[in-house]
Amino acid sequence: MNDGPLSPLVRAFAAIGRLVIGPFSMIGRVTLFAFTTLIRALTPPYYPARFFAQLMEIGWYSLPVVGLTAIFTGSALAQQIYTGGSRFDASSTVPAIVVFGMVRELGPVLCGLMVAGRVASAMAAELGTMRVTEQLDALTTLRTDAFRYLIAPRLFACVIALPIMVLIANTIGIMGGYLLAVYKLGFNPASYLMSTRKYLQMDDVQMALVKAAVFGFIIAIMGCYNGFRTAGGAAGVGKATTDAVVSSFMLILFSDLIITIVAFG
Repeated sequence: MNDGPLSPLVRAFAAIGRLVIGPFSMIGRVTLFAFTTLIRALTPPYYPARFFAQLMEIGWYSLPVVGLTAIFTGSALAQQIYTGGSRFDASSTVPAIVVFGMVRELGPVLCGLMVAGRVASAMAAELGTMRVTEQLDALTTLRTDAFRYLIAPRLFACVIALPIMVLIANTIGIMGGYLLAVYKLGFNPASYLMSTRKYLQMDDVQMALVKAAVFGFIIAIMGCYNGFRTAGGAAGVGKATTDAVVSSFMLILFSDLIITIVAFG
């Protein structure tokens, strides 16, 4: 039987199959990687020195960029709300909307994106370089579990550092809105602070912390996953770094939408 006339159709279906199976295959690999990381991370041996080193690298060294992003965003948000609210005689809503916007949405998301851009890329580059230079194979030869020694400290540090940084970012962002509202827009300082305190709810803070912990988990997993699977020398390291940042950004925005719908929908 001659299958020649069917070969273009078969190739078309094969291409469609690859497009469909590819994303699901990647989701499965990432899920297995995350599950393996969690299982290994929760069992000894532990490496506290590496954890604290990663906590300093991820948390402390990310604070300047997170703080600047937060204060600029809070100030710009206050200005935009005032400008838009003035058209409807609703400029008094500036304190409430600034605190809502920063705590519920902008603080966690912007903090997650900024840290992802800085940290996920660094994780992927470092682990990718170790992979292409066979340092990960050397750890295996020395009977050192790379998941426990390299990935678990990064995972714990991200999950712990992100909520702390989000609290700081929210505070700085609200302060940025306060400074612009008081010193440029003419708001009364005491009234602004009273309105901010009135509309700040503990449920919003808790949800921001939940989002931050999820974002930290995503950043660590995607950075380590892409670095761990690097192949192809220097070009592979560059591709792994790009993939880590892009995938972290996409998953942070997607998970933010899901959490927001579940919590406030």
